[in-house]
Amino acid sequence: MIKNKAITKEVQDTLSPTGVLKDLMEGNERFTNSNSQTIDNKALIDQTASGQFPKAVVLSCIDSRVPVEQVFDQAIGDIFVARVAGNFENVDILGSMEYSCKAAGSKLVLVLGHEGCGAVKAACDGVELGNITAMLENIMPAVRQSANEVDGEANSSNNEMVRRTVENNVKLTIDRIREKSAILKEMEDNNEISIVGGVYDISTGKVRLV
Repeated sequence: MIKNKAITKEVQDTLSPTGVLKDLMEGNERFTNSNSQTIDNKALIDQTASGQFPKAVVLSCIDSRVPVEQVFDQAIGDIFVARVAGNFENVDILGSMEYSCKAAGSKLVLVLGHEGCGAVKAACDGVELGNITAMLENIMPAVRQSANEVDGEANSSNNEMVRRTVENNVKLTIDRIREKSAILKEMEDNNEISIVGGVYDISTGKVRLV
C-alpha cells in the first residue's frame, strides 16, 4: 500500500470521529504487524505545502519509544501531535488542541499514555529536580488516585501502581480537557469531535483504548 495522497479539505469534511479513531487503530495494527504503508514523502510535501487538513490531534509523551506517526502508520499531513513528558494538558496544549479542532478541522483528540512511563514513575517517587518538580505536579492527581486503588507500596517499585497511574493519568487528563476547554467540550457535545484515551505498550507496539 502506497500513501501518496494528502488529506484535502473535501476529504476531511467527510470524516467522522468514529471513523478517524478506527483508522488510527487500523494503522496501529499495520504497525504491529510490520505492514506499514509505503510513504511517498515527496508527493505529500508537495501537496501539503499550501495547507493542511489533519484528521486528529494526539497528545503524547516525549518518550523516544513512542513515535506517534509511526505507531498509527500516519504520514505528512495526517495528524497533529503535541508532546510533553507525562502527556498532560496545560494552557499551551489546550490552545493547540483548540486550534487543531476548531480552526483546522480535526475530528479526534487522542490522549496517549504509555506503559513504563518515566515521568509517571518519577511522579510516583516524588522526584524533585529543577523544573521537573513543577512538571510532575500535573501527574500527581493520578498518583494520589492510584495510591488508593492498589495494594503494596505507592511508588515505582510497584508495577501495578505504575500501570494504574499511567491509565488514570490519561483519564484525568481527558476530564481536565473537557473541564478547561469550553470549545472542545462543546464540539464533543455536538458530535463534531471525540475525546478519547489510549495506552501504548512499549513491549508490543499495541495501543489499547482506555
